[in-house]
Amino acid sequence: MSSTELPEAVAAAMAPKVSPVRVADGERLRSVTLPGLTLNVRCRPASRAGAPPALYVHGLGGSSQNWSALMSLLADVVDGEAVDLPGFGDSPPPDNGDYSVSGQARAVIRLLDVAGRGPVHLFGNSLGGAVTTRVAAARPDLVRTLTLVSPALPEILVQRTALPTALLALPGVASLFGRLTRHWTPEQRTRGAMDITYGDPSSVTEEELRHAVREMERRLQLPYFWDAMTNSARGIVNAYTLGGQHGLWRQAERVLAPTLLVYGGRDLLVSYRMARRASAAFRGSRLLTLPDAGHVAMMEYPQQVAQACRELIDDYDRS
Repeated sequence: MSSTELPEAVAAAMAPKVSPVRVADGERLRSVTLPGLTLNVRCRPASRAGAPPALYVHGLGGSSQNWSALMSLLADVVDGEAVDLPGFGDSPPPDNGDYSVSGQARAVIRLLDVAGRGPVHLFGNSLGGAVTTRVAAARPDLVRTLTLVSPALPEILVQRTALPTALLALPGVASLFGRLTRHWTPEQRTRGAMDITYGDPSSVTEEELRHAVREMERRLQLPYFWDAMTNSARGIVNAYTLGGQHGLWRQAERVLAPTLLVYGGRDLLVSYRMARRASAAFRGSRLLTLPDAGHVAMMEYPQQVAQACRELIDDYDRS
């Protein structure tokens, strides 16, 4: 290496070329740079002037693309933005390496504060459900309504089908899994993920599968992919062990915003039985249960979820 070459420049030159993320018709991307943090934001502008803002937050291993279908359906009632959490989608890892639920919640709060978009209609799925619960409890001034799809809230009896995800939090498990699955194709990995997250994986269209495989190919090129997955899984496990005022269930009780809870009967990651506890914890909440849905009901049943969201937003506007 020449003495005039900077290590950062050499590393950048050696880094793998990663393909761009997909942008659906009607969407655009923007990047928000904050001290120690850069966030990619997927925007779906409202189809009518004066629509209130909304922010969508994805789950573990997901990205802002998980919300594209729902954002499109709600474009006539909200001005939608979906964030890629640090280390996911097209957002690079945070400089401080903090993938905790609280760290992710701080990232969302910082995004809303710097953009001046609050209060928003806030949406969260899985990990994003835990993150947005923290946001709504800590900063009620930023939240109009809260919609949680299969939120990752603590369970005493975790389903056996959710254990592999929890095991990612253990040191060495991700690297072991990587070695054991090094011969898997991106399509095999994608189908495996869909088997876990969809109630009926066969309902995925060929076009949807093709887009998902391309996104998986892109993610596998990212040098920090497994680090983000591992540390975010660890963040969820750690959040489950917190008690007192920092416990997620205690914070759920502090949420003031009108809340919609969405649970799938075939969810292999968040138990359907948690719907009853969540309904009791979030004051005055309403519940949508979809018996055939899995972990990502907004992707499997966007029309039904959109209708319930529309009713929540309409009632808020009339109150």
